[in-house]
Amino acid sequence: MISITRRQSNLPGWSATIARGALLASGLALAVPATAAPGDKAAVVRTLASRVGLIVGAASNCRNLQRPRVQNVVDKFAVVIKEASANEAERVDIIQQLDRSLGDGRRAMTNPEVECAQAERQFVDLERSIVTSALPDPGAISAAAPMSFAPAQPAPTPAAAAPSSAVHGVTDQEIRFGMVGPFSGPSKQLGRQMKLGIDTAFNRVNEAGGISGRMLRLIAADDGYEPSRTLAAMAQLYDKEQVFCYIGNVGTPTAAVAAPYALERRALFFGAFTGTPVLRHDPPDRYVFNYRAGLTEEIEASVRYLVKVRRLQPRQIAVFAQDDAFGEVAFGVVVKAMRILGASDDLALRLSYKRGSIDVNDALTTLATRKANNAIKAVIIVGSYRASAKLIEKTNDLYPGMIYTNISFVGSSELAEELKLLGPRYSNGVVVTQVVPAVDGYSSAILEYKASLAKYFPGEAPDYVSLEGYIGANIVIQALKQIGPQLDTERLVDSLESLRGVDMGLGTSLSFGRSDHQASHKVWGTALDESGKYQAIDLE
Repeated sequence: MISITRRQSNLPGWSATIARGALLASGLALAVPATAAPGDKAAVVRTLASRVGLIVGAASNCRNLQRPRVQNVVDKFAVVIKEASANEAERVDIIQQLDRSLGDGRRAMTNPEVECAQAERQFVDLERSIVTSALPDPGAISAAAPMSFAPAQPAPTPAAAAPSSAVHGVTDQEIRFGMVGPFSGPSKQLGRQMKLGIDTAFNRVNEAGGISGRMLRLIAADDGYEPSRTLAAMAQLYDKEQVFCYIGNVGTPTAAVAAPYALERRALFFGAFTGTPVLRHDPPDRYVFNYRAGLTEEIEASVRYLVKVRRLQPRQIAVFAQDDAFGEVAFGVVVKAMRILGASDDLALRLSYKRGSIDVNDALTTLATRKANNAIKAVIIVGSYRASAKLIEKTNDLYPGMIYTNISFVGSSELAEELKLLGPRYSNGVVVTQVVPAVDGYSSAILEYKASLAKYFPGEAPDYVSLEGYIGANIVIQALKQIGPQLDTERLVDSLESLRGVDMGLGTSLSFGRSDHQASHKVWGTALDESGKYQAIDLE
């Protein structure tokens, strides 16, 4: 049974807090009757989650305890939670209780230099007390046979160095990263370009010897930009390919599936190609980090540009977006931005299309309702490049002088190519907000990116999406370099949160913190000219 043998009832501050949790966890005389229902088992495990989390959370602050040992206890307790839960909602609820308790344990320690000796002793006692890996059958739980759980193999002694193989996706030779994105379907170029940018950054560091002698390897899986396929792709990478973490996933509706999967496994989910609020909680999820400005920031920049610079009334602006949750979010952001500018909610016009298609007929029908008085003069487009190009093609002649703005998710290079095929009048003046500087610039960051792309992928043209992937990968590389050879997810998260004022030559500094997991909040403005090339514009 779980037993904390070194008990102190008069300890000050942190030690007293943890000791109370230890005393409640010790012995586990939380006997369940032989006829215990699943709900009773869940209640027992929920109580344990709040007690054990304090001990494990405090221990995670101590450098002498190898992170794989701490993670091993957490992982085994997650198995107990799963087996004790009657359904998914109950399991998630108990996991959240454990997460809160882990956080309380981490935050309660104010002086690790002094308090870690006690924390390590309590953790070792907890670790040694674990004797089985599964929750016993209710009928077997009694006062004489208390519940306990254990790792699949003996834990190393505190003095032993954790082998690299103990960390999921990390070996002595490599660190495996996973990426889920569209490599088929109408958005496949987004997936291809994001992977290209990450591979470029990885190749550059690998040629220099890797990180602490380990090569960085990216393994991609295709979900076709369909959320129904995302979970299988995430599982394939984690279970079969044994990836360490995820980087550069593409898609907003798919992120709503992918991020929870990564969070449940405490795997880093970094630099997704989406500005969705799903990945921007307050406070932020510990394992989710973003490079780019959010969807809200891009759309608000577009609304301000149309109202302040182009002098339009909010009622003259429509929104074209996917007919799904992503489209709902985008429309809501526009409404909110208009409300700030004094417009009423009922003035916004929403135009929709089915995700994965280029059928804009419903949007045209809706737009026609405002045709009589020529009310709509601009469309904020939040969609893929093919759907965007199709809408521009179908409305260019019907509504002369219409202003089109797109967010960066559109795929800037692909949109330009689609419009160039239609002719100069279709591309001229089309605005795209960007989360990276112009790829035809001459800043140190852009020159380094172009040189690396040309070296490792000759013939590939510079692209806004691949540049974003390249920047995101370099942020992770910088965090990895700070850690050294003893790599695990918790150390990587801590290293990322310590990055402040990083100057990569982008024209804006990049920073993370415990309360901010988004590196950049800057939005750049670009517009296509008649030749289909992007020119910088001022959004303010």
